[in-house]
Amino acid sequence: MAKRKKKIDLPEEPKKKTLYTNKLTGEQMEKLELVCEMKSWEAYEVEYARFAFKGNKVNVVGYNSGKLVVQGKEMEDFVINTLEPEILVEPRFGYDEIYHPEWFELHAGMDESGKGDLFGPVITACVVADKPQIDEWVKEGIRDSKKITDSRILKLDKIIRETKGISVETCFCGMRKYNELMGKPKANLNLLLAWLHSKSLTAALKRKRAPWGMLDQFSKQDLVGRYFKDSDFDLRMQTKAEEDPVVAAASVVARAEYVRYMASLSKRFGETLKKGASKEVKAQAGQILERFGPESFCEFAKLHFRTAYEVVSDAGLLDKLPLKAPPEKKEWRK
Repeated sequence: MAKRKKKIDLPEEPKKKTLYTNKLTGEQMEKLELVCEMKSWEAYEVEYARFAFKGNKVNVVGYNSGKLVVQGKEMEDFVINTLEPEILVEPRFGYDEIYHPEWFELHAGMDESGKGDLFGPVITACVVADKPQIDEWVKEGIRDSKKITDSRILKLDKIIRETKGISVETCFCGMRKYNELMGKPKANLNLLLAWLHSKSLTAALKRKRAPWGMLDQFSKQDLVGRYFKDSDFDLRMQTKAEEDPVVAAASVVARAEYVRYMASLSKRFGETLKKGASKEVKAQAGQILERFGPESFCEFAKLHFRTAYEVVSDAGLLDKLPLKAPPEKKEWRK
């Protein structure tokens, strides 16, 4: 007779925790609020709360008393991947200086803003700084502008510009001039961008000399370096150069200048203009064309964008604003 198998009671898996509470400082609260805004989470009101956000299966509430409550099925993921490394841990000041001592030397940093946006110009910025200023900026949390909200960008831009002993310069074309240049037969955005970078870099070096500079790479070719081939200035470039705090500062300055320019365009339009080239942006472009006419469309939009052509074409106004048809979209083959 076969023996009956003994029933084994497996231990129950611990229930997943869905509630987290902590006490944060005012600075930590500010950082957390910015992080939630950057995630585009839905804000809502809670009594006595400084802020409250609804994320993906997680709610975050920060009270005026400093108490933080995180609740939801994805609470642990948020705490482990966002709250602990970005908010609760003090900045690793000095860590990058060990592995990248050159980032804390006297040098120039360069970046741009507006390149991928239908509305507004492309703006380049150059910042020249030395170790004392760089140390100060690292403590202030200055980093790649794409990870910072517009309101915070303007505050950081003010901090950078008011720092003593640095040089800051920006360069861009007005929208009519930009479209005139990009409308020429052999126009190339990277060539225009290189020229703008050379202008802002040259102007910044006149105010504060530096032996070398770092450029956030936007082309495989050394287009900006061509303008400095006869000088002893060492121009370096790499992708994701915003890890360098001086390039990050340039990123902030360029973005702040772009934000201010967009604010003026939005005021003229009558509502906040969207960034990028999404469906919402395309809809706003159509409204601009309708309100201001084809002769003023170039004062808002980059006419060499595919979106601009589609908007003008859909409105049946290519006879009045004869834009060059963009190349056909390539279909991906499986």
